[in-house]
Amino acid sequence: MNAPAPALVPQRFSAAIDRIRRSTRRMKLAVLTSFVAALVSLVSLTGSWSLVDLRAYDYLSIIGRPTLPEDGPIIVAIDEPSMAEIGSQWPWPRALHARLIESLRRAGARAIALDVIFAEPAAAPENDTALAEALGPDVVLAGDQSVIETPQADQFVRTEPLPLFTDKGAKIGIASVNLSGDGTLRQIPPYTDGFAVTLATVAGADPAPPPRRALIQTFGPARTYPTVSYYQALDPENFLPPGTFRDRVVIVGLSLQNAPTLAEGGVDAFAISDTVFSRGLVAGAEIQATIYDNLVHRLFIKRSGTTIAIPAIILATLAAALAVSRSTSWRTLGYGAIAITLIFLASYGLMRLGHVFVSPLGPGLAFFGVAVGQAGLDYAEERKRRRAITRAFSQYLSPALVERLAQDPSQLKLGGERRTLSILFCDVRGFTTISEDMKNDPEGLTTLINRLLTPLSEAVLNRGGTIDKYIGDCLMAFWNAPLDDPDHAVHAVQAARDMLVALGDLNAELEADARAAGRPPKTLRIGIGINTGECIVGNMGSARRFDYSALGDAVNLASRLEGASKDYGISLLLGERTAKLAAVKFPIAEIDRITVKGRSEVSPVFTVADGANEVALERHRHFIEAKYRGSVAADDPLFEQLKTELPSLERYYERERERLLH
Repeated sequence: MNAPAPALVPQRFSAAIDRIRRSTRRMKLAVLTSFVAALVSLVSLTGSWSLVDLRAYDYLSIIGRPTLPEDGPIIVAIDEPSMAEIGSQWPWPRALHARLIESLRRAGARAIALDVIFAEPAAAPENDTALAEALGPDVVLAGDQSVIETPQADQFVRTEPLPLFTDKGAKIGIASVNLSGDGTLRQIPPYTDGFAVTLATVAGADPAPPPRRALIQTFGPARTYPTVSYYQALDPENFLPPGTFRDRVVIVGLSLQNAPTLAEGGVDAFAISDTVFSRGLVAGAEIQATIYDNLVHRLFIKRSGTTIAIPAIILATLAAALAVSRSTSWRTLGYGAIAITLIFLASYGLMRLGHVFVSPLGPGLAFFGVAVGQAGLDYAEERKRRRAITRAFSQYLSPALVERLAQDPSQLKLGGERRTLSILFCDVRGFTTISEDMKNDPEGLTTLINRLLTPLSEAVLNRGGTIDKYIGDCLMAFWNAPLDDPDHAVHAVQAARDMLVALGDLNAELEADARAAGRPPKTLRIGIGINTGECIVGNMGSARRFDYSALGDAVNLASRLEGASKDYGISLLLGERTAKLAAVKFPIAEIDRITVKGRSEVSPVFTVADGANEVALERHRHFIEAKYRGSVAADDPLFEQLKTELPSLERYYERERERLLH
């Protein structure tokens, strides 16, 4: 039987497919990059995302934060011990504040700020008079500024101390603060006459003008600033070390010793960046001290606008696209972690060295989105390719080999490659006669052929072979492609022997079926030819339809060997190279030297001599040499001896004797 020889799909066809695949991947990556950049940029403009960015600032800002300046304000706390010592609940008489101001002034305070609003006259006018007499240009009183929103309009409200106090030279500082949407105080108040700005001016410092959207750098949780109780400041000579207030800025305000927690809340106490860890609120007086040092020492952090944040996001997506431009793998996760870490380090470094906060979350999410998105696309494409390979080869390869090929598609070189294969052809003997006998039962004939080809195919697959095709009652298979098989010849011969065993079992079943049906049994016979040689193997056919197949002179010889097997009464014939490779596992006997159709050179053919020992094989070799010399006679007793020693070749010896007789 002639082996089919379809046209080879050129290598350039496979290369063109690879180029198209790479081009498609680049296009998808470009679309993904653009989509992620646009999406993250739009999300970063929302208020909710702004709060997420600020939370990132909270975590970064407390890492390696600046130390508390030595010349910073001192807090005079209106606290629980003072209330107990003074013997009165808050608010206290304003005459008491007058005593405090005079005491601090005598102690050498450079500037005094009262974070208390005196907007209403006292019940006792003499208290207001006493306070007014104590005030001067070195004192800052708190004011308040707020906006009341109504359905009709937004009303601007500014609350200031009584003119009685400001007429004495006291300065007004707006103590209002702006909280973020999550109730956390992070931003420096934008007021040019803010409490801390006015205090710094009174103290003779040169405060920076409060920048828009500037973020506060904190120095620690509640009570980080040096704090003394109100009653101690009233009599520093007896309660405090000498020089406590000398040339210092003093802020007076509510500051309870037991700092309220976030859950409890508190009067004039706020959540700050440190609250993320401490869970405690910070008193308003200490907040004003922190703002004071941020302005005087230029420690505040400028928050980047969209002109920096959006380009940073775009740059991160481009970096991610570059990182995954070739491929993605499990290493992509590691590279992504490194890249995101670098993004956070860059944000932190810019905040510490440049005093500008560029949130790392947007760029980090953008990088992650592109990297993970492309990895997902690659994974889906890989799964698609694996399914395609599985569909393409599941009918031709064993499940184990299909799985290996799906796990590593690079082992499959599409388009054709030169390889050494062991090719097997198996054909049913007398199929024409069987078809003629069953011409009125086509379903039965189909069932019979399927019952035969199924175990034969299983024998091939179980030995790691690739089923090339079925040609009517003929099966073609090969070994060593698409996956490497160093023992391909041995496996091919093992598969052939398994086929013969399976045929015997099937014939026994058919005989039992025929006996049960009361009809004469049909005995099936097969012939097998195996040859090893160089072939071209790959996807062959047309551009519209092709199969994974092999072609070459070695394929043709395997087909000729299968056809010649019936002439020798032997079910299995091997080519010379197959015989040499299989001799390490099986006893091999040379049968003849023939010239097959389509070939000019003489080809020795072999078979497996089951059960033969070395003595019998040596005697068979002498017989073959004598046969080639023409010195074997039909009545030679060697025939009977060989039939006894090599029973698997009995039919072969009978055929040889018949040739000599005729």
